[in-house]
Amino acid sequence: MLPASLKKNDSKAKLFIYTVSAVVFAAVVVLTRVKLQINLGFDVHLFAMANAIINTAVAVLLVFALFAVKQKKYALHKNLMLFAIFLSVFFLISYICHHLFAGETKFGDTDGDGVLSFTEADAAGSLRMVYYFVLFTHIPLAGIILPFILFTAYRALIGEYEQHKKLTRITWPIWFYVAVTGVIVYIMISPYYK
Repeated sequence: MLPASLKKNDSKAKLFIYTVSAVVFAAVVVLTRVKLQINLGFDVHLFAMANAIINTAVAVLLVFALFAVKQKKYALHKNLMLFAIFLSVFFLISYICHHLFAGETKFGDTDGDGVLSFTEADAAGSLRMVYYFVLFTHIPLAGIILPFILFTAYRALIGEYEQHKKLTRITWPIWFYVAVTGVIVYIMISPYYK
């Protein structure tokens, strides 16, 4: 095992983690409900593509980090996980930018008018239900995962590896699911971007 990278201070860590989690959650809730009418000079859906690429990279990093820790390559595991957290910060910025500048896209809205007609809904068929199932499992899990990620990382960084392992049993599969379903959501919704 690696030596601790941080000095233990649970009260400061909890304050930091809860504050960051609350601010991020509030920013996502508020800022994704706003649409700015600004011409950025490029297709704003590039932010969504960047999100899918970042989510793919995070999912791959999570898998490699899992293999690294199983092989007792703790320094590699730590670096891969810290890089996944770092990429997640960029994801958050890109996610907010996409929603700020692109607004909401409805699955099946082929004419891009923001209204899903009966004809469009019928054309989307049962795939629409699959999309909404994936989306409605992805969103709440994405909303709750941040404090789990931060607490799990904190336990590792202070050298409390048993607590880290216990949290990882919850955090890793949810984080992986959120990363993978984020890519699936992008693949399914991107044909309707206008």
